[in-house]
Amino acid sequence: MSQQAIKYFSTLCLLVLAQLSWAVSLPAIFSDNMVLQQNSELIIWGWGKPMEKISINTPWNGNTLNTEATNQGLWSVFVKTPKGSMTPYNLTIKGYNEIVLKNVLFGEVWLCSGQSNMEWSANMGINSAQDEVKQANYPNIRFFSVIHRTATTLQIDLEGQWAECSPASMQNFSAVAYFFARKLQADLKVPIGMINSSWGGTPAECWMPSDAFDDNDLISTAAKKLEPVRWGPTEIARIYNAMIEPITKFKIAGALWYQGESNVTTAYAYKETMTALITSWRKKWGQDFPFYYCQIAPYRYGNPAEGAALRDAQRRTLSVPNTGMVVTSDIGDTSDIHPRNKLDVGLRLANLALVKHYKASNAIVAGPLYLNSRARAGQMLVYFSNAEGLNFKGDKITHFELAGEDGVFHPAEAKINQENIVEVQSEMVTRPTMVRYAWGNTATPNLFNGAGLPASCFSSK
Repeated sequence: MSQQAIKYFSTLCLLVLAQLSWAVSLPAIFSDNMVLQQNSELIIWGWGKPMEKISINTPWNGNTLNTEATNQGLWSVFVKTPKGSMTPYNLTIKGYNEIVLKNVLFGEVWLCSGQSNMEWSANMGINSAQDEVKQANYPNIRFFSVIHRTATTLQIDLEGQWAECSPASMQNFSAVAYFFARKLQADLKVPIGMINSSWGGTPAECWMPSDAFDDNDLISTAAKKLEPVRWGPTEIARIYNAMIEPITKFKIAGALWYQGESNVTTAYAYKETMTALITSWRKKWGQDFPFYYCQIAPYRYGNPAEGAALRDAQRRTLSVPNTGMVVTSDIGDTSDIHPRNKLDVGLRLANLALVKHYKASNAIVAGPLYLNSRARAGQMLVYFSNAEGLNFKGDKITHFELAGEDGVFHPAEAKINQENIVEVQSEMVTRPTMVRYAWGNTATPNLFNGAGLPASCFSSK
């Protein structure tokens, strides 16, 4: 080869490499098979060469949006999305190169997060797993699984990709999220996108941005008590930085949360921790989205009532606006921290969303929740919300306790009066001042409402 030919070939290679380095690119959350939030204005963003001119073709409305990368190589556009439908589109992003995102749908997008009970899949072991996997042919339900990563600083991208719901993809995806999506699609008749960013055995503090701990001594002190474990991080913000922050510009309808088992030793701080987490996520997204979560089921934890204290903290977190909680005490397993009935968990979360967020029904979708109590003639009258049709399973209501001014609780008897108020009394307490219910790690409530949903444990203290 002549010197001139070598020089020409070298120049050509440099030009090709330069073009490759200029290539417009997208974060992983934008991929084939994705679902974008319907009826909204959302951001599509990415990277390119500074001053690179970029066009985004949106075939659902026949528009082409034009932008230019900044001197930092960043670009973004606002895109208006149509009403959800089963019609797929191709989305084209063009700079010096061209990206075509195929099979894109519009519908409802939910983020699900937490620890192992959210991460738990059919392959890990759920009721009727074999039949559920075989039936999981729902191409208009899409899954995005975030790969486990940690980081000490905020990240701009993560690993994962969208996939259609099929037996192959469903069996390794969050079972709770799958059942939630299946119910939502059946009722709303639009595509459903589920983003699963969860990690077994991780405390809530890992899932919060570091600035959520600023000027909050209670949750900061509790976080310092978390001890290292072999199966995942326990340091504040480590998972948030890598697995949540990169998708905070991606439009969602709401968030689902199933976590708490790794926080039972600091249950006293859990309400404030969760309040800070919910508030920080909403601030990062710039959305006051619904946040629905699962109360952990009774289980034989180390200290006698730390599980009950955590569940009560979850109940108290309902004071945060636009939240909802499903109780799982009747579908748990006190000998297994991973109850295998994920179907009812997903359905209860879906029913909560259908009633509270989508206003698709006015059904009662939550169990009895403690409102207040008052003493009367040696009794405590206990008032509940969602109390219509209050009833109990078995020969009598179990797990109520009363305490007087000495603060010592004693077992008590309870009955339901005609006004759906529970009357509680004990021979050991003549002047009751406090009442609590199902206050033990494995205490399984047998008080239900007419919708067949169980009451949450509580303490009036």
